[in-house]
Amino acid sequence: MSIRWTYAFADRPRAAFDAACAFWTAVTATRLSERRGEHAEFVTLLPDGADACVKAQAVESGPGGAHLDFCVDDVRQFADAAVRLGARVVQDLDSLVVLRSPGGQLFCADPWRGQSSRPGVVRGSRLDQVCLDVPPSAYAAEVAFWSGLLTGWASRPGALPEFHVVEPPPGLPVRLLLQRLGTERPASAHLDLACADVEATRAWHETLGAVCVARFSGWTVLRDPAGGTYCLTTRDPRTGRPRT
Repeated sequence: MSIRWTYAFADRPRAAFDAACAFWTAVTATRLSERRGEHAEFVTLLPDGADACVKAQAVESGPGGAHLDFCVDDVRQFADAAVRLGARVVQDLDSLVVLRSPGGQLFCADPWRGQSSRPGVVRGSRLDQVCLDVPPSAYAAEVAFWSGLLTGWASRPGALPEFHVVEPPPGLPVRLLLQRLGTERPASAHLDLACADVEATRAWHETLGAVCVARFSGWTVLRDPAGGTYCLTTRDPRTGRPRT
């Protein structure tokens, strides 16, 4: 079972979907594909000279968030492995399977279609991570689930006790971070960008309509024009690793 490519999905309310797409295409230096899906709810952010690794989805209810798509050699094999580890199938469309992790996080299995060229760094930053925000009661099970499912990925504790990193092999564009929340609430997810200069990236994003929510040592939380929260981190945008 091989994971050949990964997509980060920005899930945003339909009422603010156009604003979300405008913002994230600017941030990632991409252009929009044609919309697709039964309700025109899906769009891909297309870079020049590389394969896409970011998509967006309009959701009909709730604030949205983020999720990961895994492009694999064998969708059925990947989905079956996830179920054996505790996931459940939400929707089976044969070539695409939507699943939910034991802790409640949605993710998808999709066929690999030859993607291999990772987009570059954009103005000192790169959207390269989906962070799962996990309640304390589900955290250990989620770490075990993702570490077991993502074979060939490096699973290791993060820089702080509340973080755990599941890092893909070189060449895959999106990594996974699990964050243990301080309180019990439903699992959710958000996007993270690695930044050479967090303050410069924050200032740029604010000119595009983002709002700064909070600053911490190592990351800054912002809200995009569609109301979705995301983080700018002090990781190296080339490698995804903490800067030394």
